[in-house]
Amino acid sequence: QVQLVESGGGLVQAGGSLRLSCAASGSIRSINIMGWYRQTPGKERELVALVSSGGSTTYADSVRGRFAISRDNAKNTVFLQMNSLKPEDTAVYYCNLRQYNNGYWGQGTQVTVSS
Repeated sequence: QVQLVESGGGLVQAGGSLRLSCAASGSIRSINIMGWYRQTPGKERELVALVSSGGSTTYADSVRGRFAISRDNAKNTVFLQMNSLKPEDTAVYYCNLRQYNNGYWGQGTQVTVSS
């Protein structure tokens, strides 16, 4: 089993920054993809950013250039640096890990951006 624990959410004014962290524990394989998704009430969960264990990254168009995803493989931790935050970035942010055919989710952390 795999456990994911997120931290770093909170309330910030528009234009500000936040850094999310997600620590994975349990049966972690050396080859995996970690990432962040977000969800607002009444909407489907959407991709924010992904990073492979090899360092390849993927970003949603809405966050490219403002957010940066990174990871520390030795600590099985993924980070999301969020800059120039906008009110529309307000959501619950979920950490995700995928390895083989299995996907795992964290409990979510609230990010609220005030205008």
